[in-house]
Amino acid sequence: MFRAFRNIIFGFTTLLFFSCSMFKSKNSVPYETRVEMITSEGTVTLKLYNETPLHRDNFKKLVDNKFYDGIKFHRIINGFMAQAGDPNSKKDDFKGQLGQNSEGETIPAETNPNLFHKKGALAAARMGDNVNPEKKSSGSQFYIVQGRKLSLKQLTQMESSINKKVKNYQPTENNFQFSDTAKKVYQEIGGTPFLDNGYTVFGEVTQGIDIIDKICSVKTARGDRPISAVTILSARIIK
Repeated sequence: MFRAFRNIIFGFTTLLFFSCSMFKSKNSVPYETRVEMITSEGTVTLKLYNETPLHRDNFKKLVDNKFYDGIKFHRIINGFMAQAGDPNSKKDDFKGQLGQNSEGETIPAETNPNLFHKKGALAAARMGDNVNPEKKSSGSQFYIVQGRKLSLKQLTQMESSINKKVKNYQPTENNFQFSDTAKKVYQEIGGTPFLDNGYTVFGEVTQGIDIIDKICSVKTARGDRPISAVTILSARIIK
């Protein structure tokens, strides 16, 4: 009887261990926030990176507060990117220059060599180095990269340009280099590598990259402002 009881306990313990292992394995994958952004040109799904928690949490807060609902893309450059997040863009009668205002406080930079400006990257806009050497991000303005494909020679030239710019504002002995992964992606998929190390990339488009191409193809006027409004109708957390 004791042996049978011992076998029952052993079997239960084994089952419990196996169940816990399965639970741990299932939940070991980090939770990733996804945002559904419905625009006047179509729907885009964004993934927010856990490696940039300050930017992730700020973007989530703005989405939860419905800040982006009604925001217009105020600067669009075909072959480059589409930018939005100025609160004044919600005002249909606003005649001033868009891109000068943001919601909330600036965010400390979270640049990461593994998070780069590939096509579809979601990144934070900011003021220029001359007034913002710490590269702090705007509290609400962002851009989504369209970019273009580049050759290895072009990427090498850009590395030199980035290092020269960095040393002008923040002298350093360490030279910036694109990772092998980044080089491969920029050659095969495209992006805007000249922005690397200067702006925080905090997410990417997971669905709707064709919508980004569509947005970037609209006709623009002075200041790269779309002639016909491209509006974020709604944004919500879906995961």
